[in-house]
Amino acid sequence: MYAIIATGGKQYKVSKDLVVKVEKLEGKVGDKISFDRILLVGNDNEPKVGKPYIEGAKVEGEIVKQDRLDKILVFKKKRRKGYKKIFGHRQYFTGVKIINISA
Repeated sequence: MYAIIATGGKQYKVSKDLVVKVEKLEGKVGDKISFDRILLVGNDNEPKVGKPYIEGAKVEGEIVKQDRLDKILVFKKKRRKGYKKIFGHRQYFTGVKIINISA
């Protein structure tokens, strides 16, 4: 069984025992978390599609990591003007292990 959830302005396809990196969520490592914005729940034969969300569906997970991603470099340059600027950014994320999907 799998589901498509919406969190942090993005959509993720999740299944049981999968660890997903999502936008930073409040909570400590070991805390339980549940997602109620479920767009689709599918199993072997036919999926259930929400309009826009499925009523009563829930995905439960556990926070396993609070960390930052690798640094990305942003480089700006204007040709023939001697202007260049480099700066970096590390985005925060939360690692969530999916425990249960209920439709």
